[in-house]
Amino acid sequence: MTGKAQPSRARPVWVAGALAVLALTMVAGLLGGAADISPWQVVLQVADWLPFVSADSGLAPVEQGLLYELRLPRVLVAAVVGGLLAMAGAGYQGVFRNPLADPYLLGAASGAGLATTLAIVLLPGASGSIPVAAFAGAVGGVFLAYTLGNAAGRSGGTGGGTATLVLAGVAVTSFLTAIQTFVQQLKVEELERIYSWILGDVGGGWDQLLLVLPYAAVSSVLLLLHGRMLDVLSVGDEEAGSLGVRAGRVRLTVLVAASLATASAVAVSGLIGFVGVVVPHVVRRLAGGSYRIVLPLSLIGGAAFLVAADLIARTVIAPAELPIGVVTMFVGAPFFVGVLRMTRRVAT
Repeated sequence: MTGKAQPSRARPVWVAGALAVLALTMVAGLLGGAADISPWQVVLQVADWLPFVSADSGLAPVEQGLLYELRLPRVLVAAVVGGLLAMAGAGYQGVFRNPLADPYLLGAASGAGLATTLAIVLLPGASGSIPVAAFAGAVGGVFLAYTLGNAAGRSGGTGGGTATLVLAGVAVTSFLTAIQTFVQQLKVEELERIYSWILGDVGGGWDQLLLVLPYAAVSSVLLLLHGRMLDVLSVGDEEAGSLGVRAGRVRLTVLVAASLATASAVAVSGLIGFVGVVVPHVVRRLAGGSYRIVLPLSLIGGAAFLVAADLIARTVIAPAELPIGVVTMFVGAPFFVGVLRMTRRVAT
């Protein structure tokens, strides 16, 4: 359990530091690749793209095209997806008061996986249908889990609750994953495409970035505006009610916003795990437990984390490339075990 929120430490300093780290990782992401381009040339070229700024980077047109058409959109997509997943994780953890809560907790991943599998199998030539299918599937999975959780809570006389929602999410995830596996076995020739999407990819280009931005903006604003409310909820529902906070409405709003963030991220990148667990936990350890600082720092830190993970994926076995989900699994799996052990130690 996350317990009562601890005060944040030097909020402006942490935000400025996180932004500096993000800027450095994004420059490193623009540098990473087969073409050798100096950091100073990259900085000048990025400055030249800004409005009302003129700078001569000295790069050839081919190198400028490489940066603008391939590396820049890839870095930006990684930053947006990483920020969304990390902030969604922080939101889920605030709602469930559990540091192990994950953006894929309520069936988003399994719903997106099933819908994408169906799109690949039924519409093999329409690659543009995959993001739409993934988004619809993620939203559908969350809606199914939430509806099932509410129904189970009412029939059990408990009125729902976080534990019931988690169990509903587990049940929905298992059921949808079973259907996905069945469909995969019917079309084994499409397994490569399916698993390529499942392991994550942020190389979709400008179209993918433009697709995710409106949903990213809405979900980010909603989550950031509810930081203080999540701090109030951390002291308990009765205390929150006495302060005029409607706990049920706050939880529903945060769940919807976090699920929208997760669905939009999944739609453009596939399934990239552990970002929503690793980043918020590191933020709490460094800057304190108040969600007024955890949420914005998770947004920035998640962006930097996934840009760095993508850089590793592109360079560690160059000229070949690792799926970005493999890199986050290597980092996240042992980290998750460590968080689980610390959580159990606190509980006992």
